[in-house]
Amino acid sequence: MKKLLVLGAIALFGAMNAQTEKGSWVVGGSTTLGFNSANTKYKYDNNSTDGPKVSTFTITPSAGYFVIDKLAIGIDLGYTSLTTKMEDTFMGTNYSAKTTLSTFSILPTATYYFKSDSKVLPYLGASAGYSTSKEKFTQTGTGSNNYEDNLNGFAWKGKGGIVFLITPSIGIDLGVSYMGTNGKYDDDSDVKVQTNTFGVNAGISVFLK
Repeated sequence: MKKLLVLGAIALFGAMNAQTEKGSWVVGGSTTLGFNSANTKYKYDNNSTDGPKVSTFTITPSAGYFVIDKLAIGIDLGYTSLTTKMEDTFMGTNYSAKTTLSTFSILPTATYYFKSDSKVLPYLGASAGYSTSKEKFTQTGTGSNNYEDNLNGFAWKGKGGIVFLITPSIGIDLGVSYMGTNGKYDDDSDVKVQTNTFGVNAGISVFLK
C-alpha cells in the first residue's frame, strides 16, 4: 500500500511538472480581467466639489507555445477602456465632460517558467509590439465640444508572478506587470504621447499537451 502511495505521489509530481515541456501550450498565462472605479471629492472652507470620476476595464488574454522546456513564445493581446467624467456648475450652467480612451495592443512575448518542486510555478516575461487607441471627448454646458482622434505607436511590457497549480493543467495566475506605450495622434504627428501603466494581475492559466 505504501509503495502504491509513493508511486502515486511520484506520478502526480511528474504531471505537475510536465506542462512546461517542449511542445506544450499555455493559454491565458497572463489573463487579466479587471474593473476599477474612483471618485474624488475636494473640500475647502466648508465647500466641496466633486473631482473627476475615473473607471477602467481591462482584459488581456494570451497564448504561448513552449519552443524549449520552460520557455514559451506567443502573443499577448490587450484591451483597456479608460473613462473620465467631470460634472460641475459654473455661473448657473451645468457643465459635463467625458473622455473615453480605448486601447488595443498586440504584443509578441516570451515567458520563462522556473522549475519548482511544488505546485507554485514562478515566471518572468517580456514583450514588445503595437498599440492603437481611440480617444473620444464630449463636453456639454459651457463651450460644448466633441471630437475623436486615433493614437498609434509602439508598446512594450514586462511581467512576473506565480502560477499556483490546482490541477496538473490548470492554475491560478497572480502577478504584476508594467506596460509602456509611445505613440502619435493621426491628425498631429508632432505630438507624442507616452503612457506608463503598472498593474496587479489575477487570472487563470491552462497548460495543454
